[in-house]
Amino acid sequence: MLGSLATLCILVNFAQGAPQAGGSSSATAPGSITTVSTAVASPSASLGAPIPSQVALPPHQDWCPSEIFCAGALLQTVNVAELYSDPKTFVDKPTSKSSVQVLSDFAPLNRTNVTEGELVTFVDTDFKGEGLELEAIALTNFNPNPAFLNNVTDPLLKAWSQEVHTYWEDLIRETNSSALCAEGTGTTGCESSLIPLNHTFVIPGGRFREQYYWDSFWIIQGLIQSELYDIANYTLQNFMDEIETFGFIPNGGRIYYLNRSQPPLFIQMLSAYVTATNDTSILVRALPLAEKELTWWQTNRTLSVTSPYTNQTYSMAHYAVTNTGPRPESYITDYLTANDPTLVTPLNETERDNLYGELASGAETGWDYSSRFTAQPLAGGSNNTNPALRALNVKNIIPICLNSILYKSHVVLAGLYTSSNTPSPSDHLSTAATIRAGILDLFWDSNKLAFYDFNLTSNSRNSLFSAATFYPLWSGIIPDEVLEGGQDKAFGMFAALNMVLNRYNGTFPVTFLVTGLQWDAPNAWPPHQYIALEALRALPSNLTSNPLPTPSGNQSTFDLIPQGQLDISESQLPGQPIIGTSHNASLTGPAADVNRLTGTVGNGGNATEGEGWAATLQRELANRFFAGGLCSWHATGGSLPGILPRLSDAELNVTQSVNNTGNMFEKFSNTDIDNAGQGGEYTVQAGFGWTNGVVLWVASTYGKILVAPQCPSLLAQATQSTPATSSNSARRGSSGHLGAVAVSLIVSVVILGLDGF
Repeated sequence: MLGSLATLCILVNFAQGAPQAGGSSSATAPGSITTVSTAVASPSASLGAPIPSQVALPPHQDWCPSEIFCAGALLQTVNVAELYSDPKTFVDKPTSKSSVQVLSDFAPLNRTNVTEGELVTFVDTDFKGEGLELEAIALTNFNPNPAFLNNVTDPLLKAWSQEVHTYWEDLIRETNSSALCAEGTGTTGCESSLIPLNHTFVIPGGRFREQYYWDSFWIIQGLIQSELYDIANYTLQNFMDEIETFGFIPNGGRIYYLNRSQPPLFIQMLSAYVTATNDTSILVRALPLAEKELTWWQTNRTLSVTSPYTNQTYSMAHYAVTNTGPRPESYITDYLTANDPTLVTPLNETERDNLYGELASGAETGWDYSSRFTAQPLAGGSNNTNPALRALNVKNIIPICLNSILYKSHVVLAGLYTSSNTPSPSDHLSTAATIRAGILDLFWDSNKLAFYDFNLTSNSRNSLFSAATFYPLWSGIIPDEVLEGGQDKAFGMFAALNMVLNRYNGTFPVTFLVTGLQWDAPNAWPPHQYIALEALRALPSNLTSNPLPTPSGNQSTFDLIPQGQLDISESQLPGQPIIGTSHNASLTGPAADVNRLTGTVGNGGNATEGEGWAATLQRELANRFFAGGLCSWHATGGSLPGILPRLSDAELNVTQSVNNTGNMFEKFSNTDIDNAGQGGEYTVQAGFGWTNGVVLWVASTYGKILVAPQCPSLLAQATQSTPATSSNSARRGSSGHLGAVAVSLIVSVVILGLDGF
């Protein structure tokens, strides 16, 4: 029985049902209130069937004391029964009785022959709907025409930007004080996993029904464009409350996140808010708490690393969560990863405990999960993620992203001290300088012109290339070799981005390895498009004025990438399916650049005379990102009355969106511009906070050079044969849109023949 459970879990990891109704960004009139939906138990076996046998319970987790929502007999039993397709559903359900009564009701069920039906009855009787402690509210100060819209020239894109601007109303929440559990562990009241917040906040969307840490950085970027400064302030106040209470900012607003944080962007959010509003009064409270958060990272996540290249020692941060049980919100997923009977070598107790710590650490990175943090990136190929997850090596990776963020946090905090006339910022600048030196020593490869994570296991840089290479530039760290080496070296850092825009139909992927993990190819995430754009903007003008380089006549843009930078050959890159055929585009040579046009790329905007290479890449990436957001929204039912008509039911049936009104997805495919991403532990999420934020930021920053995109024909895709793929080709998922859509590539010759909308 456990074997079938493991198989089911693997299928769930890769199969991703239809776009979710909860949190979807359908058009809503300003002032309307989004309904919080709840799930109904639907076990994977008949009600009379006994639940699968269980392995021994994990050790008690001191950081998570609840006997209901933390690792223990109740949580494991409910998860092994798989009453919900998403394990997060159960731990987000407050009890309808006191915790004492719930545990008493469960006690007779804590046996080997308990049935699925008995557990369904127990959950239905003793628990309420998930998320009911939160309530959607109306925005009282909503401006339908914020100033940033004046920066968008194209009428269609301006109208769509305005539509996305309204989606904050779908995602705005407050703690529902009338539904809170008065006594968490007493004989009266109820118990909940929620960490109540004192102020209004924005949720990401879908299953992410509470406030999250690093998502909020891009949410705040969008709130600033939408002139919702009070909501940005409230978001920061909530984080400050958490720092006061816990000493750090948890991953999200639930007790099961209290053993881990996320990329520490609070100080940069604070700076963005102060810069936009000139509200320095917030600094009186914020600065001491910013110090407290940095101290937490220094105390709990920092160690000394001696460079094998210079013999210098640096204090560098890593992600390292203390945890010896499955994550409560992903309990069955972690449980089956550790106890998968289809894998040849079973794990002993110590190995399971270590794996649970690595899984939690991977979640703390925000990149859960990626080959970047595994010892065996391609273990399991692209069809079974468990071998790769068992090879997680997060704690032994000194990551580019985290240390770049901490470097910038110290620099920014020093500037905030200066602006608030408080004590000298010299200590923070000194710490920043040390981190910068460590980043350049440990991560920077001057031959490959890229940054790579440092691996404590091998005491050397990893060779896996990822979007993390842009984080130091985003943070203001430009290597001397680049500053002194001229425009060729500066371009070399972005040559892979140039290749993606020419070779693929979407935007920049996380890595170029297809593993089935959601932070690998072909997925492309909105925050990384923002970071790549900001990295390009960080380069000085003397390094960016030359025209974009072009490959020789018999080469593709892959030839422009520095030798060894990607650590794979051109033929090993993920494939790009071509519509109307059953094969991928050429893997090598000029024919691989299917989106290359004169002076631009497909869906890359219009070339401008005298444009430097960095400006060209910004224009192309900004346009491509906008194309992906708009086309996927339109393909899932989005429309703009009088401007963009709704697709026909026949077309929307291809994406299973006949009853939908348009989704903003959390991730996209770099091979398609009208699809969501794929892979991971949960279904593709609609909403979506950070996508909305990046869309509004791009509209404000690049609106004058954005051009209406050419979206692929859904009906043409419906007849598309699935292309032949290898382990290095883009694997096709089966999530809502992706399941019916085999491919959504338009080769450049076809793009030229379309008339947009």
